[in-house]
Amino acid sequence: QVQLVESGGGLVQAGGSLRLSCAASGLTFSSYGMGWFRQAPGKEREFVAAISGTGGSTSYTDSVNGRFTISRDNAKNTVYLQMNSLKPEDTAVYYCAARSGGSYRKYEYAYDYWGQGTQVTVSS
Repeated sequence: QVQLVESGGGLVQAGGSLRLSCAASGLTFSSYGMGWFRQAPGKEREFVAAISGTGGSTSYTDSVNGRFTISRDNAKNTVYLQMNSLKPEDTAVYYCAARSGGSYRKYEYAYDYWGQGTQVTVSS
């Protein structure tokens, strides 16, 4: 069965960096677009970044553009989210998601599989 396992979350001071990883199994990884979403306390889950199956196309929400970088290693079945210049408003549970077909979307309903999430807390 398909599994997505996130790691790399934690507590960091404002201005710091974290790299999230999402290891996938049970699927042909390069055939899936991958997305990162986040959910802050009391808020709806929101799109953060996404990457196509080949890695040739990426997209970011405006609030993280220029600070976060999504990448993937299809040989390792892993997608990454490098987060720099972190702000307290980046505090959330971060989820990775997989969408069959290789393309990506910014809408969570478009994704087929989800990880369990990893907590990112940014202190001021």
